[in-house]
Amino acid sequence: MSKVRVLVGTKKGAFILTSDGKREKWEVNGPHFGGWEIYHMKGSLVDPNRIYVSQTSGWFGQLIQRSDDGGKTFYPTGTKLEDLMGPDGMPKGTGNMFVYDTSPETGKPLTTHQFYDGSQHPWEFKRVWHLEPSLTDADTVFAGVEDAAMFKTTDGGKTWHELSGMRGHGTGPQWAPGAGGMGLHTILIDATNTNRMYIAISSAGAFRTDDGGKTWKPITKGLSSNYIPDPTAEIGHCVHRIAMHEAKPNTLYMQKHWDVLRTDDAGENWHEVSGNLPTDFGFVIDVHAHEPETIYVVPIKSDSEHYPPEGKLRVYRSKTGGNEWEALTNGLPQSDCYVNILRDAMAVDSLDKCGVYFGTTGGQVYCSPDGGDNWKPIVRDLPAVLSVEVQTLA
Repeated sequence: MSKVRVLVGTKKGAFILTSDGKREKWEVNGPHFGGWEIYHMKGSLVDPNRIYVSQTSGWFGQLIQRSDDGGKTFYPTGTKLEDLMGPDGMPKGTGNMFVYDTSPETGKPLTTHQFYDGSQHPWEFKRVWHLEPSLTDADTVFAGVEDAAMFKTTDGGKTWHELSGMRGHGTGPQWAPGAGGMGLHTILIDATNTNRMYIAISSAGAFRTDDGGKTWKPITKGLSSNYIPDPTAEIGHCVHRIAMHEAKPNTLYMQKHWDVLRTDDAGENWHEVSGNLPTDFGFVIDVHAHEPETIYVVPIKSDSEHYPPEGKLRVYRSKTGGNEWEALTNGLPQSDCYVNILRDAMAVDSLDKCGVYFGTTGGQVYCSPDGGDNWKPIVRDLPAVLSVEVQTLA
């Protein structure tokens, strides 16, 4: 029988949840890296036992951890463990390998970006928001970081180099942070053409590359954001998340600061599909593993009140690719629930029936083993959940 491994990153460590294909009983393992913020952890499709972890701390800096045995053990990449630890056993925070490209050949003279007050501010590395393993090579991984840039490793995380064509697109000096920082938080790889990738930055917008990251183009036509000076500008849209089904790589779904949107031409044109949602503000969006037109969102009351409308935790599902939405509530709290679901905290497995998972800032991880019809908590009372990824294992 197939197995499922759920990788959960939280504000105070990582947790690994495992079950068989019935998804009824779960084993909880953790916390790994207790006390550290785990912005993201994700396994390789090529080698499911290879798991990469973004481990960060305001005190000690950024580390990339790696497991080669399915999460039983981890080790920091690119350096020796003893070189990271001080005499008191605490990390030194010397593991940052993410250095912006400043070379004249490829770095270009990018020195500043726009800050909250409209002034120019130097690019400063803060953390890795998202790790996206290659679809064809377990040693190749892409990383989205704050301040927004994209990095790549081809040696399993030992060394990283910036794909500077991203910031070098020409609009970099106009990028500005959202309320949570200026993070490159979404990386999608087209399984039919791995040179094509999509990324999203809060709050610069969405971009596409067709040449493996050498050059990029904004894909924001059709987006409208009332909180920027020009609501239809090419740059400045606070995109919260993008999702794609591998069978329809030209169709993308977006949860923006406000609005749920869809494109069927690889981002060239977007149109709104919010339909009958109670609110179209939210952070997560995902697609059913076997039904490319079935999508999921979790509406949040507003951009100032980050909790479900009426205190009712409801996942909304559309089986028509948007516009027509149904509330999924069976097993979810329908009163006095004031949690948030962050942008990287929803995932699906590839079993039949498709399982849908999400984590909350209240520390719950919910699972629906039947595509959203019924929900139950896998675990409660974890630290606030930052990310959820799922591996379907043979």
